[in-house]
Amino acid sequence: MDTSSARSTAPDALPYYEAQGNEVALFEYAWRHRLPMLIKGPTGCGKTRFVQYMAARLGRPLYTVACHDDLSAADLVGRHLIGDQGTFWNDGPLTRAVREGAICYLDEVVEARKDTTVVLHPLTDDRRMLPIERTGEQLQAPAEFMLVVSYNPGYQNLLKGMKPSTRQRFVARRFDFPAPDLEERILQGETGIGAALARRLVVLAGALRNLKDHDLEEAASTRLLVYAATLIHGGYDALEACRCALVEPLTDDEETAAALLEVVHASFGT
Repeated sequence: MDTSSARSTAPDALPYYEAQGNEVALFEYAWRHRLPMLIKGPTGCGKTRFVQYMAARLGRPLYTVACHDDLSAADLVGRHLIGDQGTFWNDGPLTRAVREGAICYLDEVVEARKDTTVVLHPLTDDRRMLPIERTGEQLQAPAEFMLVVSYNPGYQNLLKGMKPSTRQRFVARRFDFPAPDLEERILQGETGIGAALARRLVVLAGALRNLKDHDLEEAASTRLLVYAATLIHGGYDALEACRCALVEPLTDDEETAAALLEVVHASFGT
């Protein structure tokens, strides 16, 4: 497994996060009562930042796995490797999280291979157990362990969707892009820009998001807004910042990009 796709972070100072609703309380209740959690929402709406915030808030280590279509159950659980002293067992991130009582976050879980679901099932019911067939271990998850998964429902299709029987093993929370006033506060808190610029960027994002169903596969995300605000706050030209951070990441089609740039010019051209 590519080690860049799974990482552990120790609890530290709280990352910046603005709650949209009751998600903080729900996560805490789920953790205390040993329930797994499913977070669903569009790309760049704050799912990963929320999990980072909650891990730090609860004082638990966090293992994050960026799921992809080659990710297998062995990548999560572990495998035997060959070293200088012979063959040895190497825990995967899910196994390490269970052993340490950490939070394991599987980002975009529906992108992983289907055999990963079989591994998750014993951890998402009252057994809270991780069987490791190749070593014969039956790891009992400690009270502090929590499994969190996320996906973007907009990407779901018949081949890449979470089975209803798997979804029903989780407490679920739907995320969306923040309300305009909240998104303005996020931009100010993340980048240090002023209220007026934050408002213009959020209005621009709203105009771009209205085009999603017509020309774009994905909407302008809060993450991209933060990128644009960061560039502008650093002294970069506002129009160029919006083009590079909001337009080009959204489309490869030149005509669509030109239409998006017209919207940008209407907001920042004067």
